[in-house]
Amino acid sequence: MGVEIKESPVTDAELAEMHEFVHDYLRASVENEDEGGRMRWYPWHSAEYRFNHILNVVDLATEIAREEGGDEDVVRVAALFHDIAKLDAEQDAHADEGARVAREYLKTHGDFPESFRDRVCRAVADHSHQGPLDEVTLETQCLIEADVLDKVGANGAALMLLRMGYEARTHMDSAEMVDRVLERGVEALDRVESDHARDVAHRRLKRVKWLREWLTDEVAEMDLDVESE
Repeated sequence: MGVEIKESPVTDAELAEMHEFVHDYLRASVENEDEGGRMRWYPWHSAEYRFNHILNVVDLATEIAREEGGDEDVVRVAALFHDIAKLDAEQDAHADEGARVAREYLKTHGDFPESFRDRVCRAVADHSHQGPLDEVTLETQCLIEADVLDKVGANGAALMLLRMGYEARTHMDSAEMVDRVLERGVEALDRVESDHARDVAHRRLKRVKWLREWLTDEVAEMDLDVESE
């Protein structure tokens, strides 16, 4: 018996166009707001950071879907659109607004099956779900897990250390900031459920623990009262 080859509903060219659309939409969200938009002085609230976060989530969510048997095409496109409205909608409305934008885009660009559009938009709309992950589709779970894990590990530590500069804090506070990433990593372990996502979480936590140990070893008078898990 041969192996059935599933044809992807999204071509490479269409995916590239989606990337460009999301990138330009985020930039326009910032440019269209008074004084550069809310909290734009933090780099992770900028269009550049948000797009980078989206790309990270696309890669990780697709990887989780591949390992866990989810539909990679649905997950990849949903991840690309999941935060498209993050910079111009209220936090508690950005998922629904992102799903609306995704649906309009998929209806007007290309010939995507309605069932594909529905599954993508459902994942986008549900990616802020705070309840048990068995309440959402596997594709949504992959997206949620990737979204949580992007801020864990070396990337999360780098963001927290960058935040120190914007808060005019010195490197003497770095252990505290790294500990916040460790706490976030422990919370991520409690949140994610798939085997692959948990493996990723453990690997990323280990990297942050190493960084915490190196800081303690190398920086004089580092705050040693802060305990890591």
